[in-house]
Amino acid sequence: MKITLDTRFNGSAGAVTLREAVQQLKDRDLACTVGVDALEQKVTVFSDCVQRGFTPLRSEIMAAYYVAERDATVEAFDRGLITRAELEMKQSALARQFLS
Repeated sequence: MKITLDTRFNGSAGAVTLREAVQQLKDRDLACTVGVDALEQKVTVFSDCVQRGFTPLRSEIMAAYYVAERDATVEAFDRGLITRAELEMKQSALARQFLS
């Protein structure tokens, strides 16, 4: 399953996109960082939750958001929409914001 910012899943208040869920967490000061060593595990759990219709935990949502943003940035670079410098800057900013 490819995770994108528009991936829909069951949130605590009903269906929500990944982008909307992270914004809601940020609005409530509930956003968190994810340990680099746990990132892939959290993303796997997020994917399992989405496929089974369960609500993922906030750390799993944040990990999935990081991966979706990272992948979108790489895709933009691959398509020639951003420069290598922009790619590196965005990747660095993402890591600072989401990883611990």
